Amino acid sequence: MNMLLHQLHYGIIFALILLGMYGLLLKKHFLKKIIAMNIRQVGVIFLFISLAYRKNALAPIETPGAQFYVNPLPHALMLTAIVVSLATTGVALALMLKIHENYGSLDEEEILEQQR
Repeated sequence: MNMLLHQLHYGIIFALILLGMYGLLLKKHFLKKIIAMNIRQVGVIFLFISLAYRKNALAPIETPGAQFYVNPLPHALMLTAIVVSLATTGVALALMLKIHENYGSLDEEEILEQQR
């Protein structure tokens, strides 16, 4: 039971990634797709951070007598991923505004119907 609780976060991460994929693939409204994309990105960021965790490890600062250090590279990469996620969301929202301005809707089916 104790090990199950220690691995619970992997189940939550898996659920976030699946929820994001579900929204990206099956939802027809563009705003819902952007929300699903962000949920999936958060799941991937949590996955990398949780994989970088080491029990009884210290920060990568020279400490006398320390045996294990945390690798700072995954954390630095995830900070970069957060910035890229923010930029991607901003561009997607700007495109969504332009789509709504041109078509009057954010529903994929309605936009495709107008183009026919």
